Amino acid sequence: MVASVCYDVERVDRRRLAQLDDSKRVPPELREELFTAIMQMALQVVVITVPAAEIDRRGLHKSNLRALGQALESLDPAPDVCLTDGFSVPGCGREHSRLIGGDGRSAAIAAASIVAKVVRDRHMHRMADRYPEYGFERHVGYITPEHGAAVRRHGVTPLHRRSWHARAYAELELA
Repeated sequence: MVASVCYDVERVDRRRLAQLDDSKRVPPELREELFTAIMQMALQVVVITVPAAEIDRRGLHKSNLRALGQALESLDPAPDVCLTDGFSVPGCGREHSRLIGGDGRSAAIAAASIVAKVVRDRHMHRMADRYPEYGFERHVGYITPEHGAAVRRHGVTPLHRRSWHARAYAELELA
């Protein structure tokens, strides 16, 4: 999941966004609270989902950059400023600036990180109903010993990257 967030500056409440940070450093309950606040204050939010098969074909980094370009180009009307977290996006038709460490320096970049993570986690919780034997409701698709054991026992699903799983799950067996 990749997201872009464009705030309505008239609706921004800095107090409600004070705890924005990289989604990986924000506890799940706070991510949900921030997600609600972001959605109330945003003028536009775009989320792009990249299927595992596309990541297998293009590679993770190229897939992420392509999706980020799509997310930026989907903002309509175009914002005055577009920022990305650390990377320029080759081929993106929208003017943008990269900001190293952006999720710690830009409320829009941190918000995009939160939105992408919350949407992804919610998706994985829904997928837990479809694939109950994998425990997605607990690890939301991240590689854990439980997840590795489930893949070895049941095989991969369309949610799993095939170009990556063989090495990742083999490494789990060594642990």
